Amino acid sequence: MLRKISIAAAALLSVMTINAQKNKNTQLERPKLVVGLVVDQMRWDYLYRFYNKYGNDGFKRLLNTGYSLNNVHINYVPTVTALGHTCIYTGSVPAIHGIAGNDWTDKETGKNVYCTTDESVQPVGTSNTKTGSHSPKNLWSTTVTDELRLATNFQGKVIGVSLKDRASILPAGHTPNGAFWFDDSTGNFITSTWYMNDLPQWVKSFNSQNLPEKLVANGWNTLLPINQYTESSPDNSSWEGLLGSAKTPVFPYSNLAQDYQAKKDNIRYTPFGNTLTLKLAEASVEGEKLGGDQITDFLAINLASTDYAGHKFGPNSIEVEDVYLRLDQDLAEFFNYLDSKVGKGEYTVFLSADHGGAHSVGFLKEHKLTTGFFGEGMEKDINQKLKDKFGVDKLINAVDNYQIYFDRKLMQDNKIELDDLRDFTIKELQKDPTVLYAVSVDEVQEATIPEPIKQRIINGINRQRSGDIQLVSHDSMLPPYSKTGTTHSVWNSYDSHIPLIFMGWGIQKGESNKPYNMTDIAPTVSSLLKIQFPSGNIGNPITEAIGR
Repeated sequence: MLRKISIAAAALLSVMTINAQKNKNTQLERPKLVVGLVVDQMRWDYLYRFYNKYGNDGFKRLLNTGYSLNNVHINYVPTVTALGHTCIYTGSVPAIHGIAGNDWTDKETGKNVYCTTDESVQPVGTSNTKTGSHSPKNLWSTTVTDELRLATNFQGKVIGVSLKDRASILPAGHTPNGAFWFDDSTGNFITSTWYMNDLPQWVKSFNSQNLPEKLVANGWNTLLPINQYTESSPDNSSWEGLLGSAKTPVFPYSNLAQDYQAKKDNIRYTPFGNTLTLKLAEASVEGEKLGGDQITDFLAINLASTDYAGHKFGPNSIEVEDVYLRLDQDLAEFFNYLDSKVGKGEYTVFLSADHGGAHSVGFLKEHKLTTGFFGEGMEKDINQKLKDKFGVDKLINAVDNYQIYFDRKLMQDNKIELDDLRDFTIKELQKDPTVLYAVSVDEVQEATIPEPIKQRIINGINRQRSGDIQLVSHDSMLPPYSKTGTTHSVWNSYDSHIPLIFMGWGIQKGESNKPYNMTDIAPTVSSLLKIQFPSGNIGNPITEAIGR
């Protein structure tokens, strides 16, 4: 009798095992977690410029085990932070998704508009309204993170983290479980009432550790002996900016702890800002239990100190190289954390950049490469010529995002036609030797401008938020505020050529030199997850990376 029961139990177990296997084979498979890593101002060539100094578990792990796309470009202008993060996560361009710059000028009121400022929400975690009153309300399109929330009936969690408000808010989309950014007035990470009315306990606990102060306590010295930084110019180059109270841009930065106490944003310009961000990312995995079940979660991370250091010191500085070498170590530690917490092979990572950065003008001059400052005194000069022509002063209200905005009220009050104003201004601008092209935003399609510049201008112009004239500078011409360090914004490869590497669950191993656009990232992730493309998407999946 006992034998008969045993045989029956074994048969039942066998049937259950077969049915479970069938159910497993018919269930939709997705990674437990997607991690988007956007390294601010990371030029594509940094992957290989510092390659011999990287360890095996950071950038090299991505390159050696993932799929690297070597010919990815930003397909719009201006190439700035808010647009880059928005494009990566929407698969769209400013003409469609509505984010026309880090800020822009409202054509009707003439007032400056910051991309994520929202006076209808309140800060959470700080009393600083300027720092905390932010939301994604100006974003018109959905993000891949929004689409994941919709596809999972809001069961999949989404978290955005960055030192920058815009770089946590825009990637996380409209419906995340949280977006958190750094508050310079307190040294804490904060959010707004768009997301919640109180900080989660895990964020409060993280803030209570006072980690920024601990990270800067011993100052900033080079990771390696300074004579090993052979990929960079000598320390104390004339085109480098100054950090905190330092009198010269040289290592070690021994006063960093005191400088942080005086002004907490000083941590942003150091590698410790990236360390801080990744530690918050780890805390979010723990606190929100990201990747803890079979419903896919999404963690959008911006590593912003690379951008701050680039702006301050320039791409050829020892400071920037050190930031990347230390970031390599931080990434290795972060990947090891994900391996242990979520499971190796259970999560998908992509790494890209929001834009690149130009060489410093001083560096280029030192090496006899063509450069200079673009548009120095341009606004004042053109406004004077417009006054002489039309009898009205300050008809140019703003020059922003390489675009000229005219004052609508002055035009209306003085019965000046926009076409007349634009035509005259363009003729005057074309006399400027630093201007390669100046074109009416309404006539770009007919302009004698070569591709890909023409299409990138068209993609970057938002009918409601962009200016009236688009300017294109000569190569390696920087705006006059970049006397030291560097900046970005233009179509050229140093600003538009970005890294893109996928690694982990569902990703092939290899590399490609085929041309792709930044807009292809969101549909690739969407295809991997088998969810709807974001609403404004114009990109295409990179099928060779995901094998389908």
